[in-house]
Amino acid sequence: MKNNDRKYLVLIAILSVAVPLLVALLLFIPQTGKLGDVDVTFLPKLHALLNSLTAIALLTGYFFVKNKNIRGHRFTMVTAFTLSAFFLISYVTYHYQAAPTRYGGEGTLKMIYYVILLTHIVLAAVIVPLVLLSVYFAVSNQINRHRKIARWTFPIWLYVAITGVVVYFMIAPYYPS
Repeated sequence: MKNNDRKYLVLIAILSVAVPLLVALLLFIPQTGKLGDVDVTFLPKLHALLNSLTAIALLTGYFFVKNKNIRGHRFTMVTAFTLSAFFLISYVTYHYQAAPTRYGGEGTLKMIYYVILLTHIVLAAVIVPLVLLSVYFAVSNQINRHRKIARWTFPIWLYVAITGVVVYFMIAPYYPS
């Protein structure tokens, strides 16, 4: 392992722990109004849009790489990464500012919602190091390592993006008006 690799891999490890911890802390810190009267009620719709666009970028990037269009693949992966970064910033802002919304469905639908939500949350934490490693290996031209990890990153990231949209549509009726 090169010294340069070690430095970036340590940074990736730190971010891989810090990001999920920050998001988890939001579950335990009482929210509402920490940023003053900033209205964040529009952000869940934005989150669904960002997740939808991320999924489209991921699928497009997959298509490009399978057709050996590396330039197109690179562009769509940078787009997916950027959209996900904006999502994360917006998500943290929303949950720092807004009161939590409880799912109001019942029965089988409630069970389905919580299974999707739980897998989404767990895999959203798992995807952080996978995405960062995939990006690092691509940028540092370690293509074999990039391919190996991207085989795991792609389906998990796509699942997280799609289930983020599904979770939004399932809980949207219960957001305060």
